[in-house]
Amino acid sequence: MPRKPLKPFSSPSSSCILKKRKILLISMASFLILTIFSLILFFSLSPSSATHRHHHLKPPPSPPQQNQLALSKIELSCNATRYPEICKTSLSQSGNLPQDPKPVEIIQAAISISTQNLKTAQSMVKSIIDDSLSNPNRSAAANNCIEFLHNSEYRLTSANDVLQSGRIKDARAWMSAALLYQYDSWSALKYVNDSQLVNRTMSFMDSLMGFTSNALSMVVSYDLFGDEIASWKPPKTERDGFWENNNNSGGGGVGLSTKGGCPSDLTVDVTVCKEDGVGCKYNKIQDAVDAAPDNNGEGRFVIKIKQGRYQEIVRVPLEKKNVVFLGEGMGKTVISGSLSVQQPGLSTYNTATVGVSGDGFMARDITFENAAGGEQHQAVAFRSDSDLSVIENCEFLGNQDTVYAHSLRQFYKSCRIQGNVDFIFGNSAAIFQDSVILVCPRQRSPEKGEDNAVTAHGRTDPAQSTGFVFQNCLINGTDEYMDWYYKKPKVHKNYLGRPWKEYSRTVFLNCYFGEIVSPQGWMPWTGDFALSTLYYGEFENTGPGANISGRVGWSSQVPGNHVLAYSVQNFIQGDEWIPGST
Repeated sequence: MPRKPLKPFSSPSSSCILKKRKILLISMASFLILTIFSLILFFSLSPSSATHRHHHLKPPPSPPQQNQLALSKIELSCNATRYPEICKTSLSQSGNLPQDPKPVEIIQAAISISTQNLKTAQSMVKSIIDDSLSNPNRSAAANNCIEFLHNSEYRLTSANDVLQSGRIKDARAWMSAALLYQYDSWSALKYVNDSQLVNRTMSFMDSLMGFTSNALSMVVSYDLFGDEIASWKPPKTERDGFWENNNNSGGGGVGLSTKGGCPSDLTVDVTVCKEDGVGCKYNKIQDAVDAAPDNNGEGRFVIKIKQGRYQEIVRVPLEKKNVVFLGEGMGKTVISGSLSVQQPGLSTYNTATVGVSGDGFMARDITFENAAGGEQHQAVAFRSDSDLSVIENCEFLGNQDTVYAHSLRQFYKSCRIQGNVDFIFGNSAAIFQDSVILVCPRQRSPEKGEDNAVTAHGRTDPAQSTGFVFQNCLINGTDEYMDWYYKKPKVHKNYLGRPWKEYSRTVFLNCYFGEIVSPQGWMPWTGDFALSTLYYGEFENTGPGANISGRVGWSSQVPGNHVLAYSVQNFIQGDEWIPGST
């Protein structure tokens, strides 16, 4: 508060003292004015105040020509996004750009904005955890959020780091995953939105996803058009008539697949046995995973898993890279669990018998099983968030949600996948080659029939480089299912997929469809949701279920001159990382 005026002394000698005090007060006031002016000048020029500068003070003057050039480049770049106004405002106020920014610097500034907001989201979720000690469901959802946001931050940072070196396809894959994890965080909270704190956090995450979507869209344009930002455009999909890698190079499926896969000459580091045995260091697979070096970028850590049935839940965390599981054959080496969403506090993500996050994961000659049963609904056998993962000659047994191909780039070769409801699902860029996909009965006695969908792809943004591609696969039913099917074929309906999210993308190329595939081919999710934005394509498939005359109007036939957009090389850059591809 301001001081009260000083009263003058009543004695005749006080006038001299009063004059001195007035002089002193004037000096102090002058000093304060100078100090305040200096502080204003300092903070107006300080980089640390750049993000708040527009709320209080005018930015320091800059050469008009340079300033206008930066704003012009920001506007052109933001025109390539889904939310251009948010993009322009955030970048123009960020203070992270030079006066004449390069396109890659604009993208990196956009990623930085997303990362800064992500850190705020992490703090908000931690507050939810602190507020949820007596609410196990909310606590479990918030803890999942923390993991998702950590993964998102890791992928954002990685994408930002490789842009300057020209690894744009990697940046696109990682940015796609970063956006996915933010969406998963938002979605996890949606089911426990019972407080103002949760509601505010969800609202903030909605904005966060907008920033990340904008950065991703710019990365896509940068990949397609380079530094020519005047050519940058908002993301388009096949439904808009847009295919990447628009070359034929023979068509007809030539060049789609690869001879590569999991190497056959791997050196075993540790061995796991069901019982104690010669050369066996561990009895539990998780113990062997824990022994793998963190962030192993030099070579693979190979875990030999001897024949046996391993009843355990296995997690390969983000820091455990290049881990390899080698079994002794489908049905011989079996990893089995029975977690399901029917158990308190468990989300679909947490039900996986084996969940992998570390990049470069490989597996061969193993059965992954979730034995919860069809009545338990979502129950995952195998979940992968491993970029550049290779799975060969493996079996996946379950019912609903058997294989959760959650994120990033995955390659499945010569595998056997069994289930019924959405049993291959997620938002990864995954290719399934030379594999057998089998529908099994959902109920113990399905006399009344069942509606099943093989796939449920979850792309939420048209810029995400994700989708499911099936090459030279067999789609049919198990022997048990076929017995029920032949009794009442008209009540058993099976579809190639249904749109879990708005931009769902799935294609089947050169596959064999058994008669269980319904003439309509594809199933809606609910009403007309996603029917105008999804892309469901078929190309030169055969078998009794491949007749396209009865297909739904919102599915497509892949043009022959665009089919190579879904090759191993073009779709997941597999020629660069799948062993034996070159």
